[in-house]
Amino acid sequence: MQKQKTVAFHTLGCKLNYSETSTLSRMLEVEGFEKKDFADIADVYVINTCSVTDNADKECRQLVRRINRKAPESLVVITGCYAQLKPKEIAEIPGVNLVLGAAEKFNIAAHLRELTPNDSGKISSCDIEDVSGFTASFSVSDRTRTFLKVQDGCNYNCSFCTIPMARGKSRSDTVANVVATATDLAGKGVKEIVLTGVNLGDFGRGAAGAKNYQETFFDLVKALENVEGIQRYRISSIEPNLLTNEIIEFVANSNKFMPHFHIPLQSGSDTILGLMRRRYKREIYTERVNLIKTLMPHCAIGVDVIVGFPGETEEYFKETFDYLHSLDISYLHVFTYSERDNTLAVEMDNVVPVNVRNDRNKTLRNLSYMKQQYFNNKFTGQTRKVLFEDAEKSGMMEGYTDNYIRITTPYRKEWANEIVYWVV
Repeated sequence: MQKQKTVAFHTLGCKLNYSETSTLSRMLEVEGFEKKDFADIADVYVINTCSVTDNADKECRQLVRRINRKAPESLVVITGCYAQLKPKEIAEIPGVNLVLGAAEKFNIAAHLRELTPNDSGKISSCDIEDVSGFTASFSVSDRTRTFLKVQDGCNYNCSFCTIPMARGKSRSDTVANVVATATDLAGKGVKEIVLTGVNLGDFGRGAAGAKNYQETFFDLVKALENVEGIQRYRISSIEPNLLTNEIIEFVANSNKFMPHFHIPLQSGSDTILGLMRRRYKREIYTERVNLIKTLMPHCAIGVDVIVGFPGETEEYFKETFDYLHSLDISYLHVFTYSERDNTLAVEMDNVVPVNVRNDRNKTLRNLSYMKQQYFNNKFTGQTRKVLFEDAEKSGMMEGYTDNYIRITTPYRKEWANEIVYWVV
């Protein structure tokens, strides 16, 4: 009798990647693979890569070296954004057996059936222009929250970004399919769904299995409100120009969509936004934040921002700092600009020294800490609903309030995957 094969996964990058890794894992379990922890010895290791920063590239190489040391006989498969962008470069890493591009990622089972230990640096990829299909994905583990992919790809061409080259054109699922998946997840006991995508507000474009589709992200939001069993939804990230007033107003009156938005800004300077080829100016961002806070004063707002973009002088950085300082937001995700091949930004003049980029990152991370503390303290003594996760860490458990304040308390089994009224 043949021994059951084992597989271990490691994910780099965003929530979208996590949802896809979870789906790949379930696909291989159906094929008879036993899932192992990445720290264990496995027959196959799958690394789902990111390419947003240089660190993700370096980490991929480090992971392969680590596998080679502990399990030199095992097969190593690399997929994800880095695999689509630089397949030949990855294939040359010692120990890599197979590189799967964007079109082949979800055909992993078929590829593994043909892969042998003698294969080295095998590439299965295609031109990103040929990638047009949509594969629904969601993460299910011991977490209470599930990341559900409803959209993929991007038609924007921001000057710093490689995502369109790594994931292709914008395309999405249908409202009916997403509602069906949400209903299925409710049956599995999931209480909260986080909607994810590359450009989530662009939902409806190139919808799976449909021509000339006319659905919108607002249509999806309205439909999901009626799914029985799901008690909470969060919108993972949405561009300010696509976050319409009707979406904000709907969330403000919703029983299920949480008072929590994550809205990328990238720079508080209109000059830098222009160089970045973003599709809005600061004025639009301000309008969105003001409307949210008018309708939902208790709402959490997270912000993505990039420091050290070419041309970001001290004056422009101060403009960003002052703008963020003045905004009624809750926290920042701060990214240090890093040069990416085949982007417009890499050819730009007035490059910011790396040490200056790092200093600016620290400055904004300090601002984020202060913003988060100020936001949390405003709710001290208030009672809010917390959904606790069924994961025990050193005798403790965690959960989030409706407005995304993290709560940590001694583990109680009866609270796992339950909404508890909590005095913050």
